[in-house]
Amino acid sequence: MHIAVISDLHLGRRDVADHFGHEDTAFLRFLRGLEGNFERIVLLGDIFETLTSRTPGRQAAELAAARAAHPELVQRFSRPQYHYIHGNHDLVAGTVLGAPEQLVLEADGVRLLFTHGHHHDWVIRKARWLSEAAVWTGAWLRRMRLQAMFRMFQALDVRMTHATPDPERCTFQRWALARAHEQEADVVVTGHTHLGMKVEHGSRLFLNSGTCSEGRFSFLSLDTRAGRYALHTSW
Repeated sequence: MHIAVISDLHLGRRDVADHFGHEDTAFLRFLRGLEGNFERIVLLGDIFETLTSRTPGRQAAELAAARAAHPELVQRFSRPQYHYIHGNHDLVAGTVLGAPEQLVLEADGVRLLFTHGHHHDWVIRKARWLSEAAVWTGAWLRRMRLQAMFRMFQALDVRMTHATPDPERCTFQRWALARAHEQEADVVVTGHTHLGMKVEHGSRLFLNSGTCSEGRFSFLSLDTRAGRYALHTSW
């Protein structure tokens, strides 16, 4: 099976707090390229940004606004070729759209686990309101053009994920491999950290799809028949 994975688009309502950074027409060309080369395309969480409303606690309304702002992309995502898994920024999609928190596929004798990865973060597990408040505050910093302060918030968020290519120091990888062990998966595929990676752990493989936000392109290609797994940062 040929599978492509993209995550962390953070599609918003096209205001100044929107992190997407692409023209929809250009991103549609990218999606058409994926559709022509892969049997399935996994949308691995944080596809929509629902935590940056002007007033807090309006995730369902923000999801509706983001979908209305990007109708052609939403129409594309509704095709059977796509599989949508929610993350923490689009958690409400689990309730509103029925997006699951993980997906397990088996093909050519390979068992693959797809999960966004936000369950690794103790703040999200123990005090989700605090994590969501930080995202909401960051959106207001962008609206007030306080970019330097916003970048400080971003850097703190990155540090809190504890994600690094070094498997000895990366707690995120250890968490993901534990989930793979629970699900008896050979390959575990994550998003969330915005840090694309491919790291072998003995008989198991850890992959991260990076991010397609802020004008970037990043995706994974998985070929289970040939045993080829790759991270791409351009197309």
